[in-house]
Amino acid sequence: MFDLSGKLAVVTGAGSGLGRDMALGLAEAGADVIIADLDPGRGEEAAEKIRQKGKNSLSVPLDVSQPEQVEHLVEVAQEHFPRIDILVNNAGISIHAPTLSCPLESWQRVFDVNTTGTFLCSQAVGRVMVDAGSGCIINIASVYGHVGVDLSLADSMDDGVPREDLAYSASKGAVVSMTRALATYWAKYRIRVNAISPGMMRTDRLKVGKTREIWAGLSERTPLGRPGTGNDLKGAVVYLASDASAFVTGQVLCVDGGWLAW
Repeated sequence: MFDLSGKLAVVTGAGSGLGRDMALGLAEAGADVIIADLDPGRGEEAAEKIRQKGKNSLSVPLDVSQPEQVEHLVEVAQEHFPRIDILVNNAGISIHAPTLSCPLESWQRVFDVNTTGTFLCSQAVGRVMVDAGSGCIINIASVYGHVGVDLSLADSMDDGVPREDLAYSASKGAVVSMTRALATYWAKYRIRVNAISPGMMRTDRLKVGKTREIWAGLSERTPLGRPGTGNDLKGAVVYLASDASAFVTGQVLCVDGGWLAW
């Protein structure tokens, strides 16, 4: 039920961090993977890791906020593979700024990538999936799309730089709502649309000032007593991409160690 052999997955923002880990997880389950990333060098490195696992992989440079680049991604996929079975909308950014002084351009850039990028990729790949009569879309949201940021922990990150990011929380909340709406719109085409909301994860992207103190605090805030890693997302993304979740759509799977449970 979890076998993805013969399927193609497109993962955005997969050159590093959680996106790369999820792409590797899909490859380990048997899928071929297109790595779509803003950084071509990191994208190619991730693609090579997948090829070393015996699966086909391409790296395609992509800024998800640019419609012409999204369309190019789909064209490349169709040139090399018979169909697109899985789309993981992982690309995302955050820009920390106090809400009272956050520049409008910072707010807009976060929404351009996190929300509009998810829409553009879903729209472009969705057309291919509609023609094929099947498909699976997995959007990467966040626990902060469900609850507010605990600033008692976050304020001491990055050597005291304020961690407010209202745009990130709002954009991820929009991704959650988009997931549910798309699931109802596209069910008639046999396209399933779900989301994963990661909790606090250790990644090469997250820089923490007082590392030991912060991770101790985050672990205390998490019922399972530790932060997550990219490996914790592999099972979730494979489950939602595979026939194991054939009757699951419009759902948000929170991989958060119990963060939202209290």
